[in-house]
This record gives sequence, C-alpha cells and structure tokens, in this order.
Amino acid sequence: MNFEQLNINQKLKNKINEFGFTKLTTIQEKGIPEILKGKDVVGQAETGSGKTFAFVLPILNKIKKDSVIQVLVLTPTRELCIQVAEVFKEFGKNLEIKTTSIFGGVNISPQIKNISNSQIIVATPGRLLDHINRRTVNLTNIEVLVLDETDKMLEMGFIADVEKIIDKIPRNRQTLMFSATVSEDVYKISKKHLRNSLIFRTKPFVDTNKLNQKYYDIYNENDKFSLLLHLLKNSTSGLAIVFCGTRKETDIVAKNLRQHGVNASEIHGGMNQNKRLKSLNNLKCQKTDVLVATDVAARGLDIKDVSHVYNYDVPRTPKEYIHRIGRTARAGKKGDAITLLTSRDHDNFRRVQDDKKLIIEKADFPLFEKVSFFRGYNMKRKRYYSHC
Repeated sequence: MNFEQLNINQKLKNKINEFGFTKLTTIQEKGIPEILKGKDVVGQAETGSGKTFAFVLPILNKIKKDSVIQVLVLTPTRELCIQVAEVFKEFGKNLEIKTTSIFGGVNISPQIKNISNSQIIVATPGRLLDHINRRTVNLTNIEVLVLDETDKMLEMGFIADVEKIIDKIPRNRQTLMFSATVSEDVYKISKKHLRNSLIFRTKPFVDTNKLNQKYYDIYNENDKFSLLLHLLKNSTSGLAIVFCGTRKETDIVAKNLRQHGVNASEIHGGMNQNKRLKSLNNLKCQKTDVLVATDVAARGLDIKDVSHVYNYDVPRTPKEYIHRIGRTARAGKKGDAITLLTSRDHDNFRRVQDDKKLIIEKADFPLFEKVSFFRGYNMKRKRYYSHC
C-alpha cells in the first residue's frame, strides 16, 4: 500500500511526497486506516518501524484548527518527546496546526506561553504533571491520547504519573498505545484505558540473518578500551553506537574516544538539554561517527544507518540486549553487534545467553595497540590519572 491510497488531506500527501516516502511500513498499513476510523489501537513496533508516522498522519488529518488542545502524546524520554514533536510540527505546518513539546530540564516559561495556542501537546509525564499542578495546561478538550513507548514508561516507573494524567482528560476519547513489546503489564493498561482496542504486531524489523553477533572475552580489563578503539578505527563502517551501563562511564568513554581522534558524542539522562540536543544535531548533520549512550537515553531515538552496536558494558537481561542490537541490521542492511566482556560482565552475559534464540559467537582477538584511558581528573594533583 502506498501513501497516495490513504484517505487523508492532500496537504499531508504533498508533504509526504516532499520527503520521498512512497510505501507504507507494516505498522502504518495496519494502523492508519483503523486510527482514521476512530478506533482505539495497540501497536507493537520497534523503533525505526515507522510507528510515529502511524499516529501522526491520522491525528493531523482529523483535528481542528482552533485554539484548544485536542491531542496529548506522552513519551518516556525528552529525546523521544522532541523527536515526535518535530514530526508533528513539520507535517502540521501547512495545516496551521501547532505543537508544543513539554519536558523537564529547561525553563518552563516558554512552554507556558506556547501551550496557549497549540492544538497538540507532546510531553514527558513529570513535566506535564508540573503544568497540571500549576494550572498552566487545560486537558478538558483532549480527543486523542497517545501513549508512546508504553513498555519503557513502565520500566522507568512513570505509570503512576500517567494514571494521574489520564484522570484529568475526558473518558470519551480515542486512545492509542505503541510499545516495542506487549507484556502482561502493557496488556493490563490497554484493557483498563482502551475501548474494544485492536492489537497490531509487526515482525521484528531486524534481520537476524544479516546480523553478526560476537563477543570478545577480555582477560585484562585495561585492554577493554584499547580493543574498542581498534575496532572502531579498523572494523567499523557507518555509524556506531557504544552502550555503557552508567552516565559516568558514558562521559568517560566518549571523552577518551575524542582524545584518540574519534568523532564521538555522548547522550544520557544526566546531561542538560542543550548538550543532549547538540549530540542529536551532530548525529543528524553527520558530524558524529560514534554515539556513546546509556539505554534510557537511546530508547526511542530513530537513528538510521547504524552499522555496528558495541556493548561496552553488558546489559543485565536478554530483553535489554535485544533492544540494543536491534539498532543495526535494519531494512535489509547488514550489521554487527559486538560485546566486550571483562570479569565483571560475566554474570550479566550468562543471563543474556539464557535466551537460546541468541547466537553470539566468540571472536578471536586481533592485534591492537594498547592506548591510555583516562578515568578522570585529580583535583589535588591537578592532573589526569589513568588505569593504564
């Protein structure tokens, strides 16, 4: 099915043509016609499957150009909030539909000003509750509620906040849920808040036949960064994502990569908004070859053309591992998922390997140069110190 066949506003079709989109993805083909009919929908779809378009287009097609807020989209992270809002803004421009993104970590005053003339709000739960408590947002005219990345909102403990927000909006509404996985908890939420919902599941977007999974068992922990640097410089084409377990490790690894000549940006939940936006813009402008990230910050970001995923720190569960490696081997392209093991990673890696569907082969060590790796700055001695 192609976009020209959709029963939507011609201005939306013109904008779609500008971007060169022609054929609908699976989640779009299944979801858009039903959403246009006003049905409640649960969509199981991975990042990169086109799920944002699946709700943006039918929503823009139905809402009215007036001064009241008619649509609320809740997202678990600031990055996803910004990303979804940008799509609404771009495609709602010719329809004179205005969208405001609401998230924490920035001055609240511009948000209050923009809310007053917007038809669509895209928000993180915590900051939206702040607005509700301040009475700076009116949700009594909401016609469509979207819960995006519902499983992640559960993982991050936001569901209590989401429930408080839902209590503030009309029951007579259309509700759409999108989630990478439809767990029992996600299903319970859908039964509670959706009416006669339709559930759509898509096949995994990652082609496992084109995904090469391997691991390096590193005896000396001091060699871990040196091996990563060697692989990035000698065995990596396209964009790479390096996953770290903590915010501190993310910062340290990214800084060390830059010191060794790699165009790396970091992104994690502890960064201020300007730095996070800078990292995202560097990706879009192709100024970054390597993104160093925590799981939370990377969730929901649609990052294209990722050739390699590196687990610098091993995730704790098979589910987290699968989500990480799902960043590569997309849309028929090949990809590599590489895990770097040291002694402290073995317990996590054993849990990952409990999923027998995962085939992760041990790799032979290449010859690589051992380089310095600076852990931080010693303020008393006023010099950097290293573990090498």
